[in-house]
Amino acid sequence: MKLTVITPHFDPDVAPTGAVVTRIVHELVARGHRIEVITALPWYREHRIEPGYEGRLVRTEAVEWGRIVRLHPFPTADKRNIGRRALSFAGFTALAGLVGLRGGRTDGVLAVSPPLTLGLVGWELARVRGGPFVFNIQDVYPDVAVELGVLTNPKVIAGARALERFAYARADAVTVLSDDLRENLAAKVRDPSKVRVIPNFVDTATIRPSDRDNAYRRELGLGDRTVVLYAGNVGMSQSLDLVIGAATELSHRTDLAFVINGQGAARDGLEAEVRARGLTNVVFVDMQPLDRLPEVLAAGDIHLVPLKQGLARSSVPSKTYSILAAGRPLVASVDVGSEVATIAERAKAGIAVAPEDQTAFTAAITRLADDESGRRAMGAAGRAWVEAWASPAAVAESYEQLFDELRAARSGRAGIRSRA
Repeated sequence: MKLTVITPHFDPDVAPTGAVVTRIVHELVARGHRIEVITALPWYREHRIEPGYEGRLVRTEAVEWGRIVRLHPFPTADKRNIGRRALSFAGFTALAGLVGLRGGRTDGVLAVSPPLTLGLVGWELARVRGGPFVFNIQDVYPDVAVELGVLTNPKVIAGARALERFAYARADAVTVLSDDLRENLAAKVRDPSKVRVIPNFVDTATIRPSDRDNAYRRELGLGDRTVVLYAGNVGMSQSLDLVIGAATELSHRTDLAFVINGQGAARDGLEAEVRARGLTNVVFVDMQPLDRLPEVLAAGDIHLVPLKQGLARSSVPSKTYSILAAGRPLVASVDVGSEVATIAERAKAGIAVAPEDQTAFTAAITRLADDESGRRAMGAAGRAWVEAWASPAAVAESYEQLFDELRAARSGRAGIRSRA
């Protein structure tokens, strides 16, 4: 098959979604498919175009398996400025639509959201260039923005929900990461059977259990302390105030160190809070290159997945699978019964507590900090679970089978129409 993939991030961009889509593309290539990728110029790390990519709206790269078309994303550093972000999405979406229409016939289109507007591009490209349209939902918008209080204008919310319904209705299939998200979307489409669960994967060959005493630890001067680590976007979706609260309550323990590894809109405020409280047990680290991810994960003894209330039913952090692959236990502050909570329970890989419950969150960290053998057991259980369930090859095969199914259904309908 010749497939077209429309994604906001792709290698060498460092966004988690980009890493996932990049690997899916390469797994599909390994299965014999030709791929055209339409994506943004790398910008995620500093929220500006990376050196070497400036100066052009469109850059096209020929690769042995197809081509990569990189477009200006019109980035804004302030995620809280909804107007600026909307203009950025609109500019990137319009450019993707114009560039995408230039290609020849395709056997299928896979568009990734957010931004939700890429659903319009996916539908238009599939309509003009042929092939079924699969809409992949990484986070459910506008639900996430509404839960965060970022979107409050009723007219804007209504418009976003109308766009959401429009895109879902025109997709031949909508893929989500978990049963929670499937339930969310099934209530928004006429035919719930079009909503399919295909999880994000983790590269279990690259991310695997390894020695905690590594260069990353030494660079930060963490020594042999028990490291409580949050690695990911330091943004509005995460309840990172819980981490600062736990560090405050446990500041008397010289055997513990809290590390927040990443960047985002909330980091300046968190650093200011740490200074105001005079905490010396919290270390902030900038986002690391992707090839250091296994080392970063190995350095942590306890990993944190804190999401604000309501968000765990609209978003599944991909870091969850990476933590399990690294053989480390997690403490998740998420909605009861959500996918992350279910994984922690099903895999016996950590402790899940109710969202934004400081007392329970700190108690869970304390429990694991005091139980080294329990941490090892949870880490081993999580590794075994993720090896059996979320490999890159299995995820790519699921997409291949889905496109085959949708193409066969289209051929059947075309045959019925021609006989009529």
